[in-house]
Amino acid sequence: MSSSLENSTRRRIEMDVMKLLMSDFRAALVNDNLRELHVCLEGPQNTLYEGGLWKVHVELPEQYPYKSPSIGFDTKIYHPNIDEHSGSVCLDVINQTWSPMFTITHIFETFLPQLLDYPNASDPLNGDASALYLNNRDKYEEKVKTYVAKYANPRDVSRAFNLEHGLPDEDRFDNKFNANDVNGQVDSRTTSRRTDMDDNDDNDDDDEDVEDLSSLDEDSADSDLDMDL
Repeated sequence: MSSSLENSTRRRIEMDVMKLLMSDFRAALVNDNLRELHVCLEGPQNTLYEGGLWKVHVELPEQYPYKSPSIGFDTKIYHPNIDEHSGSVCLDVINQTWSPMFTITHIFETFLPQLLDYPNASDPLNGDASALYLNNRDKYEEKVKTYVAKYANPRDVSRAFNLEHGLPDEDRFDNKFNANDVNGQVDSRTTSRRTDMDDNDDNDDDDEDVEDLSSLDEDSADSDLDMDL
């Protein structure tokens, strides 16, 4: 990889990671490594996963943003397109149709919520979940809710996340989750995790590769988010 491309890739990673850390998602670097993060994902409203909270592992490849991040659920989840044991995700926009216009934040704002709401049972990573989804929808929904109650309790996931990353323990999820009503809404949004990052800017603002990456048309990217997952 050329020096100019390495610089542009590094700048793009710093920009995208900072954008995620300053967003409403609770996120933290793993071992202060910009290429590895943990992010808390709340279950989308009006879905079977509403009321749950999942810790998601993100790794950025050397070729990012030209190659998609690696995404895996550390918190167990029952879904046709998510491996129950490894947490691997089967999602076309991540695995096949990724574009440099997309960012890490797009994954958590749009791609994963859409996947949870609209499973693709014809291309499963969890065969049992896929079979239930296609053949016994009531039993499938019951099992999803059971997993949410058992593994994705927001209070427990949040506390474990904070403990792992040395963050203050917030009781914002206390008394807001009822294991007998896993479809209840978590009222408050996840607070942002603002992390100080060293400014390693080496004044390469005139680097054409950097400008190409930094000035990606976000409006164009947003117009692609409604693609068929």
